[in-house]
Amino acid sequence: QVFPSQDPLDRADFNAVEYINALFPTEQSLANIDEVVNKIRLKIRRLDDNIRTVVRGQTNVGQDGRQALEEAQKAIQQLFGKIKDIKDKAEKSEQMVKEITRDIKQLDHAKRHLTTSITTLNHLHMLAGGVDSLEAMTRRRQYGEVANLLQGVVNVLEHFNKYMGIPQIRQLSERVKAAQNELGQQILADFEEAFPSQGTKRTGGPSNVLRDACLVANVLDPRIKQEIIKKFIKQHLSEYLVLFQENQDVAWLDKIDRRYAWIKRQLVDYEEKYGRMFPAEWCMTERIAVEFCHVTRAELSKIMRTRAKEIEVKLLLFAIQRTTNFEGLLAKRFSGCTLADGTVKKPEVPPPSTNPFLEDEAGAEADEIVMEKSDTDKPKKPKVPDNPFHGIVSKCFEPHLYVYIESQDKNLGELIDRFVADFKAQGPPKPNVDEGGAVLPSCADLFVYYKKCMVQCSQLSTGEPMIALTTIFQKYLREYAWKILSGNLPKTTSSSGGLTITSLLKEKEGSEVAKFTLEELCLICSILSTAEYCLATTQQLEEKLKEKVDTSLMERINLTGEMDTFSIVISNSIQLLVQDLDAACDPALTAMSKMQWQNVEHVGDQSPYVTSVILHIKQNVPIIRDNLASTRKYFTQFCIKFANSFIPKFINHLFKCKPISMVGAEQLLLDTHSLKMVLLDLPSIGSQVVRKAPASYTKIVVKGMTRAEMILKVVMAPHEPPVVFVDNYIKLLADCSTDTFQKILDMKGLKRSEQSSMLDLFRLRLPAPPPGGDGSGSLSLSAPTPEQESSRIRKLEKLIKKRL
Repeated sequence: QVFPSQDPLDRADFNAVEYINALFPTEQSLANIDEVVNKIRLKIRRLDDNIRTVVRGQTNVGQDGRQALEEAQKAIQQLFGKIKDIKDKAEKSEQMVKEITRDIKQLDHAKRHLTTSITTLNHLHMLAGGVDSLEAMTRRRQYGEVANLLQGVVNVLEHFNKYMGIPQIRQLSERVKAAQNELGQQILADFEEAFPSQGTKRTGGPSNVLRDACLVANVLDPRIKQEIIKKFIKQHLSEYLVLFQENQDVAWLDKIDRRYAWIKRQLVDYEEKYGRMFPAEWCMTERIAVEFCHVTRAELSKIMRTRAKEIEVKLLLFAIQRTTNFEGLLAKRFSGCTLADGTVKKPEVPPPSTNPFLEDEAGAEADEIVMEKSDTDKPKKPKVPDNPFHGIVSKCFEPHLYVYIESQDKNLGELIDRFVADFKAQGPPKPNVDEGGAVLPSCADLFVYYKKCMVQCSQLSTGEPMIALTTIFQKYLREYAWKILSGNLPKTTSSSGGLTITSLLKEKEGSEVAKFTLEELCLICSILSTAEYCLATTQQLEEKLKEKVDTSLMERINLTGEMDTFSIVISNSIQLLVQDLDAACDPALTAMSKMQWQNVEHVGDQSPYVTSVILHIKQNVPIIRDNLASTRKYFTQFCIKFANSFIPKFINHLFKCKPISMVGAEQLLLDTHSLKMVLLDLPSIGSQVVRKAPASYTKIVVKGMTRAEMILKVVMAPHEPPVVFVDNYIKLLADCSTDTFQKILDMKGLKRSEQSSMLDLFRLRLPAPPPGGDGSGSLSLSAPTPEQESSRIRKLEKLIKKRL
């Protein structure tokens, strides 16, 4: 298809039948068939005419094409000729331009060389004249003029570096160097004359000559400037070394203030007398202060090594406080630019605190702690993070910080002893006050003191002393855990004697069965809450210590052992609560196992032993829940541990109930269901606010108590025929243990001969154990079990209502 067309005859999928049907859609339209045929014939004739015209028009195309090709070739040949002519003319033009500019280029080179020669001659003239003037001014000590001239001569001499092979230039360069050396020696001699090293009085003083000499020293070798600075500062501090000699009384730490007062006076005196003599960029005031710090640090280190036994913690902290205050003053006054030469290493500074340790807990308790040993003279000025002078003097105290660490060790030991004495004097928390189960106040006191020690030590040093302090913290965290927490947990006594059926029937609500009193329960909960608080706070303490200490020492801070210790205290406290409630329920379970269940004649309300168990749960659990309100997860752990302890014990006592009649089994099933409902409600029992029990706890109770109900249902089932009984047992209990099956047979009261045949049948009917499992499904329950259970319980409840 060359051109687009809407004609159906031009379509690729043309269908003749459809086309004819379109022309004649009805039978009536066939009447026009002649007219349609005539139209088609007319269309055919037109197409033939068009085709004939096109064919005739194409006969001359070949001849026209050949003619056009020949004309194009001729045009190309003419174009090539014109291009060749243009190229020849361009070459001639280039040659002509070269001839014209040859002389101009030579003139250009001559001009450039002439300019360079003139400039060099001018520089040479300036250099020669400058060297002569420099030598003359040096002899006359005209330092003001020399400073500017020398800089210019040095700059001009740089232009002749490539001409040093010329003898005259080399001679001028040597004269300049000789003049510089002479200037340096002459200036040093002038300063020595003005500020002599020997003698007690400064005979010289500031003068314009020395001020100009300093400007010259800026241009000379830097060693001249360093020598001037060194000699001046040494002479300026010579009096300090005499006044504060090691054998002088004012040299000891108790009079360290006098050292810093002396340097302050000297700096003021320097500013008044010599402030304008030295250039501002020399930072002479800062250099004097820095050199004073180096000397003081060395002198203090020497005297403290000699008199190490005389260093007390109060004296040490006093000296550190005054020193850090002085370092802070230096940071305000100076920028620290002279420290960049590497003479003093800028100490690593811990990052600013982003998570203050125990901010919430350090409220009212912080005001109550007064440690006479160290509070009076502790450094109160916070460390400035960007202080370049930090540690420039105070580093000398770091080797002696063991005195501070030993003092904190002693203070913490006394603090723990005070906690023990206070606990003995005040006794456990009173249960009738809302403070029952609250965190012991001594715990907050301990961590507030820890925080003060940590902040104080980080101001003194962030190196090894922080590691030593961490070791002390670890020691007294363990002591607190054992002496205050574990040491005050109530001790368990021997189990009380069992109760008879008569005593159970006569038992009243106020009878004492639980081992622990109300005060002891509150104490256990209080210790548990305190251990939980210590556990969380110790983790915060570890993080803060790692923030404060040097990065290279972070790996050595690890309080995991102490956190484990508090976890053990928590676990022991929960175990004590579980044992107490468990032991209180033991007499009731013993009474249950001693009842004559084969003599029960009818099913009544829940048995007395169930009432006893529920009574003990209602007595203990609300107290424990209220006292553990702040640590809800540990109350949930208590509930789970109690369920894991009580339910297996209940099932064991259930096996001791033998033989059991059908009615007795029904009564036990009703009792078991009552206990199950109570256990499911255990977390919120006796509470006005009903909360849904945690799913993990509910799962344990349902699984364990449903097993007890399945045991009773198997006991209730008839043992004839044996095959049905065995299959029912396997279906309900899914327990492949022959011991459990033996206990079921004992509960039914079967004879030994019947039991023997039943056991053989049981072994034959056992399903093949799954690969890799050994009875893991012994507690699994069949799907219809909950429905069977509910229907059975409903029947028993109806029976009880009828009999009542």
